[in-house]
Amino acid sequence: MSNVVSCIIVDDEIMARDIIANHLLKIKNIEVTAQCKNAIEAFNYISNHNVDLIFLNINMPEISGISFARSINKEIKIIFTTAYRDYPVEGFDLQAVDYLLKPIAFKRLLKSVDRYFEVTLLS
Repeated sequence: MSNVVSCIIVDDEIMARDIIANHLLKIKNIEVTAQCKNAIEAFNYISNHNVDLIFLNINMPEISGISFARSINKEIKIIFTTAYRDYPVEGFDLQAVDYLLKPIAFKRLLKSVDRYFEVTLLS
């Protein structure tokens, strides 16, 4: 694992992407390399770039975050982000690092990032 974690944010809501991106700017060793508005855009990005971590909304049009997570390389870690409390079991079945409920507070996102670092150090 390199010192800098390459991550992308996948969410159909621009405000949600902006909030997560602004929080991540405050965290050392995290670099947001892309913001994608849907799973198709994200799939195209990860097909051509190295990505360590995805902040992934679950409820998106066309392809849900759950379906997208099932289709990608399992080496890429996922932190699910959603406004709905209905999906944590599915998220953890996919070995998600964490499950964040919107609106996402910085302190809670930081805890998720810390969990990511713990998980990657143990693997």
